[in-house]
Amino acid sequence: MPNWEKGLIALGINFILLIILFKVIDIVDNKIRIRIRNTETNSPLLRFMPIIMKLLKAVLIFIALTGFLQSQGYSVSSILAGFGIGGIAVGMAAKDALANIFGSLEILSDHVYKIGDYVKINGIEGYVEDINIRSTKIRDLDNFLINVPNNVAANAVITNVSRAKKRFINVTFGVTYATNNDKITQAREILKDIAINHKEIHNEFTVAVHDLGDSSINVRFRGYVKSGSYDKFLKVRGEFLEAVISKFRENEIDFAFPSRSIYIESDNSKIEN
Repeated sequence: MPNWEKGLIALGINFILLIILFKVIDIVDNKIRIRIRNTETNSPLLRFMPIIMKLLKAVLIFIALTGFLQSQGYSVSSILAGFGIGGIAVGMAAKDALANIFGSLEILSDHVYKIGDYVKINGIEGYVEDINIRSTKIRDLDNFLINVPNNVAANAVITNVSRAKKRFINVTFGVTYATNNDKITQAREILKDIAINHKEIHNEFTVAVHDLGDSSINVRFRGYVKSGSYDKFLKVRGEFLEAVISKFRENEIDFAFPSRSIYIESDNSKIEN
């Protein structure tokens, strides 16, 4: 059989194998997409699936091509060496771009954060607006849009505030030193009652006289809001403070304010004329 016929047969076999492998890749791609959609709607990972699958298909084409050339007597090692030199040059030029792509895949695969989460990354904090191939877009509290390269984010210490299951309330109420013992006890009971009756505050909390300040006896409340949402935390904390202020005033428990007492010692020495 002539060599050209063998070449055509080998080419046909490689072509059929590529078609089969491409079909398998498409099936796997479809299943992965369905699984991602079922776990997270509008996941940014869906944007990377076409890129990953195209890269995989390109690798298969390259393997099939080099195998065909090898069967036809061409030196694959010299071809690979040429690709290696060119690959080094391309890799150096696209180093940051590749780092960002792998960084984005790492972020999405580890589920570090998603769109809508409130995060802190290298001193930057705000809501995640978008995750693309190159960067993560964060809208800070000043409404500025900040782009954080994904390779930086992947290697940074990330605090995902939105993943908090509960938020810590730590409030100190200062009452005047003129407050008698019964009123101090009543102040503690007021804090306990308000916390117990608020449906968004965990029942596991601590209320105690914490210390003696410069101008106040300090009663501290330490507990948790059931929600991890910062907006919910502010709302619940505000409701708690308003209720305490109202009850303290209703029961004539005076809040302390910064003050200073000055004692003047009289001079009893005689003044001679």
